[in-house]
Amino acid sequence: MENAQKYFCGLEYPGRFIIGGQIKDSEDIFLAYGITGRSVASQARRMIKRENGIWVEPTDPELIVRGNPDLLIYPSMLFSPHGLAVSNGKQTLDILKAVEATREPVLALAHALKDWKYEPDEPIYTPRISLAFTGGFNLGLSLIKRGDFGQVIREYFELPLVPGKGWLVMTYMGINTDPVPPFFGEPAYLEVAERRADELARSLYDSFQPAEGKKDLRVAVAAVIASGSTLEIQQIKIINRKET
Repeated sequence: MENAQKYFCGLEYPGRFIIGGQIKDSEDIFLAYGITGRSVASQARRMIKRENGIWVEPTDPELIVRGNPDLLIYPSMLFSPHGLAVSNGKQTLDILKAVEATREPVLALAHALKDWKYEPDEPIYTPRISLAFTGGFNLGLSLIKRGDFGQVIREYFELPLVPGKGWLVMTYMGINTDPVPPFFGEPAYLEVAERRADELARSLYDSFQPAEGKKDLRVAVAAVIASGSTLEIQQIKIINRKET
């Protein structure tokens, strides 16, 4: 099992990523969502806190319209007393509705995502990654990706919470090539030593410090600490590169 910071240091371009797990020596859980981007439109974004979650929005409206606004502006994390939802797109809204109707995170994901496909960004066809947590001892992760013949492949994972450990899913494999290879396989199981949202966000953000001579692909990282039983949000930290 690899340390999360060490794992990310070996990646150049993971696209977007989600990590969920349990704080060491605590019943609290942590959630993190990160964005890296290569295009001008992808870089022209930031994450902001709103009353019910964390949203991705443009830093420059003129630049954002060069891309697909439906893929670039969305709620990345949504919170309610019934559950927590994280994703890399507008499907977060459907996931939150589903977790409010069921206490089983994988069932919530399956119900919320049954009509969703991978992103229409040919030739990459970026996967949709999502997380649901409804309290208890497990969280749900999902990956919706394009098959070799254009079919939609939906994968769902029910994963146990273990103190000091986290589960990771990314849109890409971390290799900066064209076209970029989509994530495949099971979620990665990582050690996470950080206990505070600011520590976790900073650790993840710094992990993507580009090598000398390489472009900085970092856009933003958000980390949340919540009660594993009541789902109360205790800490939030957002780091936006455009504001650092």
